[in-house]
Amino acid sequence: MNGRATIPALAVEGLAVLHGDRALVRGISFAIPPGGVLTLLGESGSGKSLLAQAIMGNLPAPLRCEGRVSIGGQHSAAADQRSRHPGWGRRLALLPQEPWLALDPTMKVGAQVAETHALVGGATDARDRAGRALASLGLLDAAHKYPFMISGGMAQRAAFLATHAAGAPLMIVDEPTKGLDADRRGEVLGLLRTAQAEGMSLLCITHDIWLARELGGQLAVMLNGAMIEQGDAASVLAAPSDDYTRRLLAADPASWTPDHAAAGADPAAGPTGPTGAIVTVDAVGKSFGSQLLFAGVDASIGAGEIVAVSGPSGSGKTTFGNIVLGLLKPDRGRVTRAAGLAPTAFQKIQQDPGAAFAPRITLRRSLQDLVKLHLLDWALLEAMLARMRLAPALLERLPHQVSGGELQRIALARVLLMRPALIFADEPTSRLDPVTQQEVFALLTEHVRASGCALLLVTHDGDIVRSIAGRRIALRLA
Repeated sequence: MNGRATIPALAVEGLAVLHGDRALVRGISFAIPPGGVLTLLGESGSGKSLLAQAIMGNLPAPLRCEGRVSIGGQHSAAADQRSRHPGWGRRLALLPQEPWLALDPTMKVGAQVAETHALVGGATDARDRAGRALASLGLLDAAHKYPFMISGGMAQRAAFLATHAAGAPLMIVDEPTKGLDADRRGEVLGLLRTAQAEGMSLLCITHDIWLARELGGQLAVMLNGAMIEQGDAASVLAAPSDDYTRRLLAADPASWTPDHAAAGADPAAGPTGPTGAIVTVDAVGKSFGSQLLFAGVDASIGAGEIVAVSGPSGSGKTTFGNIVLGLLKPDRGRVTRAAGLAPTAFQKIQQDPGAAFAPRITLRRSLQDLVKLHLLDWALLEAMLARMRLAPALLERLPHQVSGGELQRIALARVLLMRPALIFADEPTSRLDPVTQQEVFALLTEHVRASGCALLLVTHDGDIVRSIAGRRIALRLA
């Protein structure tokens, strides 16, 4: 037997990530065989992405790490981030949680995928390969667009293709199905399986229990910086031994009980009265250049309602919500908002929470400025942050220094503090684990019920729509 076949694609021994003397991640050990997969589940802020950064060797200062990392038998002390083997970078690729971090904003999507095939993969037919890859995920129309011109789901798929084109035998994928509809999730799963069949090994970080089940292989659950359960994926998912793992699986939206009370909350407390509409949409349509997104959309959104906006990636869900808010003008049709409402009565929870915060000031400063400007109650904000299990110390950090899930919850608390008449929530829990997601939706629906606020919700998760929305507005690709 060839001994090299037994060498793990990735082996981690005793890895820890520390901030001063405080361990943020500790005691992590595992091995992934060639062509194998290890899926990490766990709540936002449990240390999954920090673990990936430590393996990659790109932890931000002042964090440091201990332990040992081996890739294909090449060993490195985890602390020696700058002196790893010269071939390390070509053997390991990372698809980050935020797709825009993996895409060059100054290059068109197709050119980026082709460039990786040519410069990193060494392909002589790079353009043809890029075209076939883009077509396989329904992205041919995006090939000649810049990243800011495509939807979050499309950017996620494009970033995956650009990363995969590097041809590294080991890939770390951070939330590869975040914000994708069921068909697109299936396509990404197919790509991951194909890559495995070709010999690629995967470390997959996800909140998507469906993906963890379909990928198979090994599964580990993280909580508070440690692996609390680890083993064969099918066995762990079928019969978890840890209480937290059982709670995590029970919080999957597929297991939720429909909350009809929240979906049809009494609108009497709403700012427009028992029967008034906060927003009425008449025959609205929108195009970008020659591309028609949608046309002839009619809707009336009343106080105390939860209305879902559904449709495949690229169908214009975010654009429709921005039109409702008044951030964009429709090309045709009309939007009427209730009289007497201030502009601040219409609020948005961004799909990318990083876009909602100034990048160079602390989160505390951002929130303090908001409270001062609008004469709000800081104590109420603190209470909401505590309910969402966010430590006060997080506010001392810059936006990029907290996890995507933590930043998403802070953005939600900020919006709720404004007590708006209508919230447009664009994939508001896409970065959250099932337990935290369930808690956040409980808070949102409670807010709708208590205040009469309307909630216009974009989500690709049909189980969430079924559980909390009273009705839906369906958009389809034109």
